[in-house]
Amino acid sequence: MKSLSCTNVMREREIKVNIRWMVRRDMKEVLEIENECFEYAWTEDDFMRCLRQRNCIGMVAEYLGRVVGFMIYELPKTKIHLLNVATLSEFRRMGVGTQMVAKLIGKLGNQRRNRITLEVRETNLPAQLFLRSLSFRATEILPSFYDDAQEDAYRMVYKHQEPELIQHTVHTAEYNRISQIVGQ
Repeated sequence: MKSLSCTNVMREREIKVNIRWMVRRDMKEVLEIENECFEYAWTEDDFMRCLRQRNCIGMVAEYLGRVVGFMIYELPKTKIHLLNVATLSEFRRMGVGTQMVAKLIGKLGNQRRNRITLEVRETNLPAQLFLRSLSFRATEILPSFYDDAQEDAYRMVYKHQEPELIQHTVHTAEYNRISQIVGQ
C-alpha cells in the first residue's frame, strides 16, 4: 500500500515539457543548468564547439516558457551518442529527463541507428540509477576517462528492440538455460 501511494505522488508531480531544438538565446539558461548540475561543467565555448559540428544536436526541455533541461548528442552512423544531459534540480523526478530520453529512443530503429550510448561518471549514482530505470545497461568500465578528475566512467547502452521482439522476450523470460543444461 505504501508503494502505491508513493507512485500516486510521483504521478501528481509529473509535468509535460516541450522538447525543441536548442537556439542561441537558450545558452544562458543551459549554462545555469550545467553549472548547477556538474562540478566540472562545460563552458559556453565547449557547448559552441560541440554544436558547430555537423553531426551534433542540442535540444532543450521547456516548461511554461522556461528551459528546465537540455541534452546534447551526436549522430554517428549506427547509434546516438549522448554527450550531455541535465535537468534543473527543482524539476527532477518530474519526468523531464524521461521525456528527453524518450525523444531519443523514438529516433531509433533496426535499419540505421539502433542504440543510444553515453558515459557516466563512476560517482554519479543518481544518473546510473535513472538510466537503469530506462533499460540502459552498463557495458564497459572506462578507466581514467575524465581528465578533470582522473575518474572512471561506465559506458551505458540502450539497445532498440522492435515491439514484437520485446513481447517475445517477455514470454521467454521464465526460460532458464542453466536449469535445462543441468537437466532440472
